[in-house]
Amino acid sequence: MRHVDFSPLYRSTVGFDRLFTMLDSLGQPETAQTYPPYNIERTGENAYRISMAVAGFSEDEISIEAHRNVLTVKGERKEEGDGEGSELLYRGIASRAFERRFQLADHVEVEGATLKNGLLFVDLKRNIPEELKPRKIAITQSSDKAKQIEAKAAA
Repeated sequence: MRHVDFSPLYRSTVGFDRLFTMLDSLGQPETAQTYPPYNIERTGENAYRISMAVAGFSEDEISIEAHRNVLTVKGERKEEGDGEGSELLYRGIASRAFERRFQLADHVEVEGATLKNGLLFVDLKRNIPEELKPRKIAITQSSDKAKQIEAKAAA
């Protein structure tokens, strides 16, 4: 696959930095991060939900931050003190930290998050400002009679 260099375009444009960064990241291979697995679903016309499998993490070990159209979910397990005299023979439950980033569209806000049965649910809502919503423009008919009356009154 070819790599496209957008650096000459950075010098001749203003305000399109985010667009070129997104295009540049499309050409780069995915960083093979698959942990934790997640689903994104639409729950309403302007409502979405991200579900992440974070089994073994508690509420105080997970942090969620939304900043400039990027939602970041971090998880860091605290070291568990083994009981006195116990020895771990096999570790099958991973206790690795993770950081997952989601690119949010404009006007998408985080409404809340809940942790239930090892699943983290992050609810999102798109709030489009009134001035950006489409509006219907009424078409009025011009009346020739009104123009004729005005012309007669002026004479």
